[in-house]
Amino acid sequence: MKEIFRHHDITRVNYCRELLEAAGIPTMLRNEHLVHGVIEIPIPEFYPNLCVMKDADYERGWKILNEDAKASEKDPGPDLACPHCGEMNPGNFAACYSCEKPLLSPK
Repeated sequence: MKEIFRHHDITRVNYCRELLEAAGIPTMLRNEHLVHGVIEIPIPEFYPNLCVMKDADYERGWKILNEDAKASEKDPGPDLACPHCGEMNPGNFAACYSCEKPLLSPK
């Protein structure tokens, strides 16, 4: 077992966990309950952290997390109006978050 990600925000740690699990990499969360108390512990050693269960999966997991981080830094482009319901969506969405129908990107 090897730690691959640590952050004070449990939602970010869980997001990374979902990415890795979707890629078939078994994971385990540690310290997940320490951030839900009344007093948050501001010591990085106690932050929620994500571990890959098999050391052999570490490199592939690291690559997946880095690619996702780079993709999220890119400009999503202009917002798109859904052609079905008219709801505005970020430019990097493939489907409308409101009606879940496909979005058409501007030509």
